[in-house]
Amino acid sequence: MDTSTRINRLPRVLIVDDDMALRLLTREALADLSVQVLEASDGEEAVEAFRNQPADLVLLDVQMPRMDGFTACHQILGLPGGHHTTIVMVTGLDDHDSIRHAYELGVTDFITKPINWTLLPERIRFLLRTRETLQALRESEAKLNEAQRIASLGHWEWNLEDDTLFWSEEIYRIYGLEPGKFQPSNTKFLALVHPGDRQMIQASINHLIGSDKPYSVDHRIVRPWGEVRIVNQQGEVQRDTSGKPVRMVGTTHDITEREKAEQRIHSLAHYDSLTDLPNRHLFRELANQALASAQRRGRILALLYLDIDRFSRINETMGHHTGDLLLQHIAKRLTHCVRNSDMVTHSTLDNIEPYTLARLGADEFLVLLTCLESPDSASVIAQRLLDDLSQPITVNQDEYILTASIGIALYPNDCSDLDTLFQFADTSLHHIKQTGGNGFHFYSSSVDKRSHRRLSLEGHLHRALEREEFELHFQPQTNIQDGRLLGVEALLRWHHPEEGLLPPVDFIPLAEETGLIVPIGEWVIHTACRQIAAWQQEGHDPAPVAINISARQFTEASLAQTISSALSDNKLLADRLELELTESMIMQCAEATREKLSIFHESGLRIAVDDFGTGYSSMSYLKRFPLDTLKIDHSFIRDLCSDSTDTAIVRAIIALGQALGLTVLAEGVETVAQRDVLKQLGCEFIQGFLISRPVTADRIYPFQIQ
Repeated sequence: MDTSTRINRLPRVLIVDDDMALRLLTREALADLSVQVLEASDGEEAVEAFRNQPADLVLLDVQMPRMDGFTACHQILGLPGGHHTTIVMVTGLDDHDSIRHAYELGVTDFITKPINWTLLPERIRFLLRTRETLQALRESEAKLNEAQRIASLGHWEWNLEDDTLFWSEEIYRIYGLEPGKFQPSNTKFLALVHPGDRQMIQASINHLIGSDKPYSVDHRIVRPWGEVRIVNQQGEVQRDTSGKPVRMVGTTHDITEREKAEQRIHSLAHYDSLTDLPNRHLFRELANQALASAQRRGRILALLYLDIDRFSRINETMGHHTGDLLLQHIAKRLTHCVRNSDMVTHSTLDNIEPYTLARLGADEFLVLLTCLESPDSASVIAQRLLDDLSQPITVNQDEYILTASIGIALYPNDCSDLDTLFQFADTSLHHIKQTGGNGFHFYSSSVDKRSHRRLSLEGHLHRALEREEFELHFQPQTNIQDGRLLGVEALLRWHHPEEGLLPPVDFIPLAEETGLIVPIGEWVIHTACRQIAAWQQEGHDPAPVAINISARQFTEASLAQTISSALSDNKLLADRLELELTESMIMQCAEATREKLSIFHESGLRIAVDDFGTGYSSMSYLKRFPLDTLKIDHSFIRDLCSDSTDTAIVRAIIALGQALGLTVLAEGVETVAQRDVLKQLGCEFIQGFLISRPVTADRIYPFQIQ
């Protein structure tokens, strides 16, 4: 019976006797007690009554027809709830065998006939109170056992005089042993301790016995089947009046999962989960140690900042899973190459490793060379890294040829502190990337100047919006057959106060990095809508305007509101705008993207896939997206007339678009020959210099091919 049951009902007393008069007298004697009285005239009836309504106390006569009290007692104790029921035998028997038999069955007490009716109520009250106390104790023990089970925490007592050891139930579970089949002792406990920790545990116990201070120690145990667990032992000594240690008491806590979690947290904080290389945080710690050692010993230190060329294309084309597998191969190659380089002196001075390799993030790695023979050694190692990475890597039966770019900065040649070393290596990396990659470059002041230009450009970009330095140009999109205007693409231009008109390629990547692409993108949407309204006021029927949406802008929750406000402010229908998203953007978080595009499409906006064919998509996903237009990337148009592979790709994209009921538009059309091939392949719409370069808004209408 649980606590709630005790609170919500009166205790039940079941009177079992074949003498009706005796049952009546008993009921009357209990009238002043706060109990619910039930009756049964024999053992069978008592068992059935208990099955229907379990009683807290049973007054059970011994000699009854059909089923005697001993049999009834045995069956009641076996029923649900019967195990903890108080059973009192009411009998005139006084032989010891009957009493012993009754106690063996589980009888709680005896009342002998003739019954003292005055004392009976007090006897019952006492038994019920005792039962209540025992029940509360059992519940308390159960809660303690449950709490210890949940916490994997058990308690123990060790008698030092006879080496007997008491374990709570949870300790048996922790050690993988079964209570009743294993008699613990200190000797047996030590046998369960991991061999590598036994000496330490014995020393801790000896020290505890000889002192009054409690102890706490973590150690390993070995379960019978060989599993190793980690526990925390805490204990203290109890002494007799003379100060002699007589007992040790303590707890055992299974902390295996906690230790694993702490190790995992440490690993996540200091190591890259994909490659198991040190991450940026740990790398800085190791680099600071190496720099301090180099300063003390006058050594040369080199920082190599390595980036895989065009790695994002692999992720976009083959998927991030393939990209991750490649990064794991790359990490192993870099480790093997640096570890086996004879240009690095394997010194153990100050316990500093001769090199440290880390993954900075994405496809960027750092190599710190701490024991170089000379500055030239850094260039030799850099070239070896490039050579090793250029060897084919096979992933999922596909072969990949990679190239990399490396920026190098030296201590003390270039600088004397770690942050500047990072900055100079990064500057050198940007330089080699801008010159085409697949090489390495040492830091120089000329490279630094280009880096300063980038910083200057970033500073101007932050103020470009408020200074109204942006403007939109527009490039027509036409029907390939008759030259009719299909739409126009809005293209951003920046009137830089010092460098003049800059195309997007010069500043959009920087805007993406800094997050400025979001406010700039909002400006483009509002400006495009104002221009459409202006064309309408001039009496034109303007074609839809296509606006490029960046990945960063697309993830903003405010995008829908921005578009809605721009259309509403200028009294435009939603079909006046077409949102252009790249294929790789659409395929990232495809399901969430589909839901968002569906909302846009249902509002009337047109959706176009820009640069189609360069990313990674599948038909099963593509057909689910609410699309209107596929734009064939200009990279396939450039060699369309001379490259049969490009021709096949373009033919396939056109067929795909037509099968899905989409408008197919080819970008970057510059020659009549390209236009004619596209026409033969069935492409309906084109865009490019052959039709018109991007022009200012006043040159779009009335439209004519430039």
